Amino acid sequence: MKISKNKQYKNYLEKNSLKFIDLFAGIGGFRVAFSEHGAQCVFSSEWDKHAAITYKANFSHQPEGDITKIQEKNIPKHNLICAGFPCQAFSISGKRDGFNDTRGTLFFDIARIAKNHRPEILVLENVKNLVGHDGGKTLKKILQVLDEIGYSTYYEILNASFYGVAQSRERVYFVCFRKDLNIDHYSFPKPTMETISLNDIIEENIDDRQFEISRPDITISRDESTINDDFIGAALLKPIRIGTINKGGQGERIYSPKGHAITLSAYGGGAAGKTGAYLIKNKVRQLTPRECLRAQGFPESYSFPPSISKSQAYKMCGNSVSVPVLQNIYYSILDTLIRNNIKLE
Repeated sequence: MKISKNKQYKNYLEKNSLKFIDLFAGIGGFRVAFSEHGAQCVFSSEWDKHAAITYKANFSHQPEGDITKIQEKNIPKHNLICAGFPCQAFSISGKRDGFNDTRGTLFFDIARIAKNHRPEILVLENVKNLVGHDGGKTLKKILQVLDEIGYSTYYEILNASFYGVAQSRERVYFVCFRKDLNIDHYSFPKPTMETISLNDIIEENIDDRQFEISRPDITISRDESTINDDFIGAALLKPIRIGTINKGGQGERIYSPKGHAITLSAYGGGAAGKTGAYLIKNKVRQLTPRECLRAQGFPESYSFPPSISKSQAYKMCGNSVSVPVLQNIYYSILDTLIRNNIKLE
């Protein structure tokens, strides 16, 4: 009888202790995704106080502070580094000094920890524009540094919409294996293409008034009845615009809940900044913090502490990672380790 994937993963992790560290942890999206089948988080770091409060409330674990001030020798032994590192500008044009070029950037902190501890695997996430930043020089430098400290790196841009999340969110993901593992092939997980819409994650019985946008310059330009509910496929796995607020600039576009949310943002402006605007039960409104968590794939057991404001919750959701995408990457890594008979140290 064929053993199920979950059983395979459980069996593997019972024999191989997978310990990971959660850098630039935010509200813990990586930790939710990777804490399965026996994987253990042994260290986390997050400088934002509201994110750290939320992280502790959900994981009973207080993250350390600013990673730039933490010496690598004070970080526990681990097999895997998770890091959704901030898209901090690299000033490296024309330079060829590898590892030293990244000093002063937050990527350097990932590199120095990896260089010191030499974990088997790194999983990194960033905005998709990193790939083309500075004419591709930033990406080239990142790959050069990872190669220099001993890692074979694979990267790909994935959209959360195609992995069971009701949000269009394109991000670049890096999976790096230590070279001495001799892993010569890795494939990112194929899209799962689950049929999901915002209608599937909308909260019931909420007070619309704190989220509603009621203005005289709202225009609904598309009849929702023209959107085919029965259509199954990629066409509906995206935001469907049906109207505007004011002139329709950033944060001024209205979408149907039959489609997906736009990319949640930590700093977006406009009347519906950070979440976008949606026509829900004949009212134009932003998403709620719970709906934002759902749009990032967090479980219902996850919650914001009472001390966290709506604005803070929006910012943290906008900075977070999409859990189901990372879960699929996690499974693909386990598949690769099992296929190559890798024993974790």
